[in-house]
Amino acid sequence: MANIKAEDEISLFEREMKEFWTKFKSIYGPEQINQILVLRDSCKESINALSEKWSKKLKEGDLMINKIQEYNNEILRQSQRVSENQEHFTKIKANVNQEEEQRKLLLDSIQELKEELMKKKEIIASKNQVAKERMERLCKSKVLFEERIGLEIRRIHNEQLQFVFRHIDHKDPDKPFMFTLSINEQGDYEVTSCTPPLDCIAELQLKVRETNNFSAFVANIRKAFTALSYK
Repeated sequence: MANIKAEDEISLFEREMKEFWTKFKSIYGPEQINQILVLRDSCKESINALSEKWSKKLKEGDLMINKIQEYNNEILRQSQRVSENQEHFTKIKANVNQEEEQRKLLLDSIQELKEELMKKKEIIASKNQVAKERMERLCKSKVLFEERIGLEIRRIHNEQLQFVFRHIDHKDPDKPFMFTLSINEQGDYEVTSCTPPLDCIAELQLKVRETNNFSAFVANIRKAFTALSYK
């Protein structure tokens, strides 16, 4: 744009010079005219040199302006990238913080579950120990019961013991009277079956849980079977 303006000014100047020269020839003589021509040519050369110089300067100025504009655009683009990267970094940081918090909560939950599992294992181990000790006592009593009261004790499925009484029914001494006993999850005695059924079995079961007197429990069941056989 600056180049166009400079060229318009030069054209206007040349036109005005031509008009001036035409008027001048009509007034002055040949010698003066030649001197003026020399002067004119000298001025023209100076003007052309100056015009070329300024035209070059103007072009350089336009190039400089374009470069400055490019620099400004690049700076703007870089600023936008920095802003976008900063926003992206902020989001990443927020996600990392959130994930870290979730990881901490998960680790806390895992620790709580581990502690709860350890407690349950300890409780189960304790109950198993109690059940084992009771089962050992039952087995130790087996021979005594068999010899004294005609009782046969059998180990059956699911770690249960079956107690079979004979010599109860005086009409049929070999007739079996039996009940099945197990140790439940709470470590208590539990009668799972009774043949023939006894109305008092629940009461006897509750009593042995309270007193832990197993010999009396077995003796009372035998008495109940005996009483039932006379009905």
